[in-house]
Amino acid sequence: MSDEKQPSTGAARPTGKRQLSGAATTSTESYTDKRVVRVEDKKEESAGGSVASFPSEVVSEVKKVVWPTGKEMVQYVLVTFAFLIVLTALVWGVDTLTGLGVEAVLAP
Repeated sequence: MSDEKQPSTGAARPTGKRQLSGAATTSTESYTDKRVVRVEDKKEESAGGSVASFPSEVVSEVKKVVWPTGKEMVQYVLVTFAFLIVLTALVWGVDTLTGLGVEAVLAP
């Protein structure tokens, strides 16, 4: 349906259609006035520094790490082992049931 055939309800129209019908509220001049102009960045450390600076960067990053306490590590290990035991039991159960099903189907 074209813009001319649609009834005018007086309601605001979507932005995309405003641009098509020429009723856009933002002119090119006001858009270019509001556009942010990038200022040349100061010389900062680039992401890919030299090989010689790599060890010092690693040390500074390792200092920022929040290391878990001994109690937290024990909890993490126990949760991991419990999850592995449950998952192993689940896989064993599915394997056993599937094997029994295949034997029942193939056995004469």
